[in-house]
Amino acid sequence: MLQLDDIALRRGSRLLFAGATLQLHRGQRIGISGANGSGKSSLFALIRGELAADAGTLQRPPQLQMASVAQQTPADPRPALEYLLDGDQELQQLRQQIDAADSGIAGAATGEQLALLHARFAAIDGYTATARASRLLHGLGFAPTDATRPVASFSGGWRMRLNLAQALICRSDLLLLDEPTNHLDLEAVIWLEEWLRGYPGALLLISHDRDFLDRVSTHIGHIEQQQLQIYSGNYSDFERQRSARLAQQQEAWQRQQRERERMEQFVARFRAKATKARQAQSRLKSLARMEQIAAAHVDSPFQFQFPPPQRLPAPLLTLDQVAVGYPDAPPLLQRLELSLLPGDRIALLGPNGAGKSTLIRLLAGELAPQQGERRTATDLRIGYFAQHQLEQLDPAASPLLHLRRLDGAASEQSLRDFLGRFGFVGEQALQPVAPFSGGEQARLVLALLVWQRPNLLLLDEPTNHLDLEMRHALTMALQTYPGALLLVSHDRHLLRSSCDRLLLVNAGELQEFDGDIEDYRAWLAQRSSAEEVTDSEGVGSPPATAEHTAQGRRNQRQRDAERRRQLQPLQRAVSAADQQLQQLTEREQQLQQQLAAADLYEASERDRLKALLQQQAALAQQLAQAEERWLEASEALEALEQRLATEP
Repeated sequence: MLQLDDIALRRGSRLLFAGATLQLHRGQRIGISGANGSGKSSLFALIRGELAADAGTLQRPPQLQMASVAQQTPADPRPALEYLLDGDQELQQLRQQIDAADSGIAGAATGEQLALLHARFAAIDGYTATARASRLLHGLGFAPTDATRPVASFSGGWRMRLNLAQALICRSDLLLLDEPTNHLDLEAVIWLEEWLRGYPGALLLISHDRDFLDRVSTHIGHIEQQQLQIYSGNYSDFERQRSARLAQQQEAWQRQQRERERMEQFVARFRAKATKARQAQSRLKSLARMEQIAAAHVDSPFQFQFPPPQRLPAPLLTLDQVAVGYPDAPPLLQRLELSLLPGDRIALLGPNGAGKSTLIRLLAGELAPQQGERRTATDLRIGYFAQHQLEQLDPAASPLLHLRRLDGAASEQSLRDFLGRFGFVGEQALQPVAPFSGGEQARLVLALLVWQRPNLLLLDEPTNHLDLEMRHALTMALQTYPGALLLVSHDRHLLRSSCDRLLLVNAGELQEFDGDIEDYRAWLAQRSSAEEVTDSEGVGSPPATAEHTAQGRRNQRQRDAERRRQLQPLQRAVSAADQQLQQLTEREQQLQQQLAAADLYEASERDRLKALLQQQAALAQQLAQAEERWLEASEALEALEQRLATEP
């Protein structure tokens, strides 16, 4: 279907890759990975015929039908459904010719020609086109009424969804998708996965969502060091293969061991705390997998951690019977009950439009409660990441100036060292951010957020525009973050690796989700089936049990509130003990570094050595006592959780 032989491609004077060879066959789904700027999008432009190769040959059958997503959407007055159908040009041409013949327009098709037009129209499934377009809109999160809305009335992110739908409805042999999940929520991402797995043609896919690549890809094409190498299997298979190759190099192996040691310490600590909840066990499995693939990221340009917050009050923030929404409209969410404690790792799930971003804006203080109370700790410091934060960057200011505005007392070297961990090195740290890519701007917003040492992180789709290496660095940094985290993301790897509690926003309420991310996939499928039944029958028929009645829901909320009240003192005790244990562990590591100094064991340093050894003995005793307090509090909390779980 498509063949690249010994291709070399440059952009200006810079060589992107050379010697690239690729054979693409029907049914193959190849994920293209590589660092930003390595040439992934340029490879697509080459295949589309927008760029010419500097060397080698590209063989493409003359009748090959290609489809890709348009990057721009004009302020089109046409309805969304009509805009979608225009993606199939032959379909629209046949429609126009048939309509002209039916209307008796001069020069229109004859009777015999009209019969042929109808035959061709049937052959390309023209009679089902409107239904197929409607299913695409529904799958990508559009409401039924959106089909008749003008394209110009949609926001930029929703217009990109329309462009994606237009590419999917095309009858194509080869589909090129460049970051198709960037503007999708988790529900739409899961739907798109299933659609692509059933796509009969060949697929080339650029994505920084590893779970998406895992479920869709049959091969991975990785661009690094100006070479394109094809790996069999999905992205996890690629990571394992690349890890094995890199681990043979001594320097990479040593760096991997340091990373493994850090991960082992965290996994051991987390395993001692974890209950038997499925999402906790899922997180442990994810961490174990991250440990195995550490070598695949030893050459990542991004390495950072969240510094400990100055204070960790408990609770950090509380919602008490809160209703929230927007002016001149009924509340979108009601009866919200939530208490955020240090150490909380919460993922927000929910269908598109359920109110996840509204809840985060309420927590961030951007929306005021319409009813109820939002209470905050005196020392609360919120780190809020949302897409509109990128728009608040000063386009004329450099990354260094942005950071200096936050901390004028810090030295330039410390600021530049910090920015370097986020990939802003050399002159880039001094350049205005106006020409920066979306990924670079997102990295800068994250850097500014980390520098401020928040004790509550509110992250609303933080991985949009971030490449795989930066996503990996963020996932690793969140492992040791001591504050509270609340996360909305369509990146399931990030959700699994960073969160151990799932909350569901649905039907105007917030409730615990009993299960893990795969259970949520099943919940979405069940919900979608129920909607289809409701649509076909005209009315839904939910089971008339107590749990589905208003009184049943009120009783359940009262029971949940009482359980939270009983658990809260022990949760605070565990959090305080955990914080003290972490502080003592850091002091122990600092002391071990001092004791490792060679000059400490000279005769002139005898008194200093003696003092340090005394400190070490005292610290070991404090650590043992802190661990005992933590263990007692953890066991008491787990016992209470188990007892409450068995109560009616």
